[in-house]
Amino acid sequence: MSKQYETVIGLEVHVELATKTKIFCSCSTAFGSAPNTHTCPVCTGMPGSLPVLNKQVVEYAMAVGVATNCQINQYCKFDRKNYFYPDNPQNYQISQLYLPICHDGGIEIETENGKKTIGIHEIHMEEDAGKLVHDDWEDVSLVDYNRSGVPLIEIVSEPDMRSADEVIAYLEKLRMIIQYLGASDCKMQEGSMRADVNLSVREVGAKEFGTRTEMKNIGSFKAIARAIEAETARQIDLLESGEQVIQETRRWNDDQGYSYAMRSKEDAQDYRYFPEPDLVPIVISDEWLNRIREEQPELRDEKQKRYTESFGLPEYDAQILTSSKKLADIFEATTEICGKPKKVSNWLMVETMRLLKENEMDAQDIRFSPANLAKLIELVEAGTINGSVAKEVFEEIFKEDIDPEKYVEEKGLKSMNDEGELRQTIEEIVKANPQSVEDYHNGKEKALGFLVGQTMKATKGKANPGIVNKILKELL
Repeated sequence: MSKQYETVIGLEVHVELATKTKIFCSCSTAFGSAPNTHTCPVCTGMPGSLPVLNKQVVEYAMAVGVATNCQINQYCKFDRKNYFYPDNPQNYQISQLYLPICHDGGIEIETENGKKTIGIHEIHMEEDAGKLVHDDWEDVSLVDYNRSGVPLIEIVSEPDMRSADEVIAYLEKLRMIIQYLGASDCKMQEGSMRADVNLSVREVGAKEFGTRTEMKNIGSFKAIARAIEAETARQIDLLESGEQVIQETRRWNDDQGYSYAMRSKEDAQDYRYFPEPDLVPIVISDEWLNRIREEQPELRDEKQKRYTESFGLPEYDAQILTSSKKLADIFEATTEICGKPKKVSNWLMVETMRLLKENEMDAQDIRFSPANLAKLIELVEAGTINGSVAKEVFEEIFKEDIDPEKYVEEKGLKSMNDEGELRQTIEEIVKANPQSVEDYHNGKEKALGFLVGQTMKATKGKANPGIVNKILKELL
């Protein structure tokens, strides 16, 4: 009988914080600027330059710790992690080993197998390294120090996950919490959220963990799931053929679907950690910690509950609307203006989602204002424009955030609500289509739809469908 294996996974998630400036200097953290334009003597590691801690980094780290049910170390300090690599200009990284800011927390996830709590071992603050750009054409590597010194928190989980599904559920929950706090945008494509996967396999029922490998900096949820499946299979193959798994750091190549060894795994001694001599310890007062606790925003689970209870939305709507903080913010702001939560929800759930998908955009990228969506809803409700015109106008709002009232006025899109004028048009259409009139009298309901369609065509879609139906039925 073949052996049964289980996978044991722990994650180290690096999140770039949404501060305007770096962790130890006043250089900008903006993404996508020309190489080496956001640098100074501190973040390029010049001798004699001294770090000054950015207070906002500590506040974001505390907020994430509180939201993930961690204990906060009210006395914590920085340490030096020494290693030599071209993108690391000081030849050390300032991090936290001995007294991290948060420890012993956990978040609840839900998968097909039900609910489960994933433990968080610790969260610590550190600085990011620069970025090496490999130029295969010239066979050189160039280094960009813009990212050097960008503030990070590293969230280290307990080895509590047993499948790719659990890992993705944990990462999504974490991303949601951090985005709701405003501590980071967590855009994996820009590297502001990256995950290292520590994975081992063992026989089902075994108490001891197997030997683990670490896969570094995987850039998307799909790639993480694929890397987990492949590494699990690789380790089981090794064990089945009587070989040993080597503890090492591996790099996942998502295009080719396999991982390869980078280096045998160092442990803390190899980094020769010692307390950072240039920074004083951080003492977090009770008042400061209480202020952070009091300022915690409403997170997704609480929002979902409020949307169903206060606004009377279905569970499904509440789930979709809270799946992104941006969507939730637009929903609340628009509802506040027009007071029609279900209508707002429908525009966001149907048309907005459709346009996001068609334009391959994320909810984060929505540019239209709640005020203009509210105006559109009011125009439809007042019968000033009909449903099909409203969709056309909404596409313009989505693209350019235009004012729908002005747009409707300028383009002459107002509904024809004048019964006299409409009756004339409809009488002509009825005269021109005797066959449809006969079909209708013979009980064919479709004939009425055809005549409504002809009327809409004649009025360039501006007729009020309710009035058209009423007049048609009278005439027929």
